[in-house]
Amino acid sequence: ALIEKARAVLRVRRHVAFDKPDDFGIVTPDKMIESFQGVTRGITLAMVFIAFVSLLIGGVGVMNIMLVSVTERTREIGVRKAVGAFRRDIVMQFLTEATTLSLLGGAIGVAVGIAVPAGVKKAFDALPAETPVWAIVVGLLVSISVGIFFGLYPAVKASRLDPIEALRYE
Repeated sequence: ALIEKARAVLRVRRHVAFDKPDDFGIVTPDKMIESFQGVTRGITLAMVFIAFVSLLIGGVGVMNIMLVSVTERTREIGVRKAVGAFRRDIVMQFLTEATTLSLLGGAIGVAVGIAVPAGVKKAFDALPAETPVWAIVVGLLVSISVGIFFGLYPAVKASRLDPIEALRYE
């Protein structure tokens, strides 16, 4: 009702004819909040996309490192299999290495995620910046998951090596 009254007063003061459209705009706090929420949603979606691409690139990097490790350690794998190591032992060894590698990267990311808000809070005392515990846990769980997911192929590849061929590998 208040917006309609203000609209009527503005039309009279600006001499806008009754059959003409308004030559002004009325912006309410609700409209500003809706606009802000729309921008925030767009930024959130962009950040999720960037995070997904970063995880994908990081995962491919972990997989490549592990594939190189399998190639470099072919003789070691052959020796282990020749003395009785099971496939699951080889898989667990390489999955542990891949998970440790990605967990180390996740820990560095968490450290940065804690340090930046702490620095912001120290520089601007009035700004409430902190890293919630759930974000730390999620970050570490995602990094472990990336290590397991992208380390699985190299680990299985290593476990399927023929011990005789692996021992001959130069």
